[in-house]
Amino acid sequence: MVSERSEAGEPTTGEASDRVYAELLARISEGEFAAGERLYEQALAHDLGVSRTPVRDALKRLAAEGLVDTTPNKGAQVISFTAEDAATLYELRAQFEPVACRLSVPRLVEADLAELEDLDARMQAIVAGGHDAAELTGLNNAFHAVFVERCGNRHLSIALQALFRPAVVTRTFREYSPRSLERSMQAHQQLVEAARAGDGEWAEAVMRAHILSTRHATHHD
Repeated sequence: MVSERSEAGEPTTGEASDRVYAELLARISEGEFAAGERLYEQALAHDLGVSRTPVRDALKRLAAEGLVDTTPNKGAQVISFTAEDAATLYELRAQFEPVACRLSVPRLVEADLAELEDLDARMQAIVAGGHDAAELTGLNNAFHAVFVERCGNRHLSIALQALFRPAVVTRTFREYSPRSLERSMQAHQQLVEAARAGDGEWAEAVMRAHILSTRHATHHD
């Protein structure tokens, strides 16, 4: 869909909301906004160079995804996840994301496979270069999204997208030990190989191990 623009060529409110949402998501994901921190519309609007409307829209989206809590007259606050919350999120992902992975593999077309290979290559290059945690998070999200969006089950896809955002926030790449980061990148390579081979069961097994290992990613193994 082509985005609409004003006569002056300025981004529409929808475009601005999307940009603000992406920026706030990145900042929360990488810990720039700490758990429990309050997010003030006026301050964010000034910082991002937009009006309060796209900031308000972005905060509503983040609240719907379980990343911020909005309270009338008190504004928004970054959700605080306990260790138990994080464990539960990963247990649920480990149950359902591998299934989506298995279902998606037979449905992947050449463009999807090429996208997975490109995302994997870019992640490997970032890690080899000393890794930029924020960029790595964005690429990782896109990589997993290919499998989730192609699974052919709308309800499963929606449920996983609701789980994925908060789960990622509880385990940022900045906190990964070197061995955990290496293990994660190896899993991505295997997922690409399984997808290219058209083997859904192999992809399912790799994805399950990948998610389960992430529970220990911040341990210095």
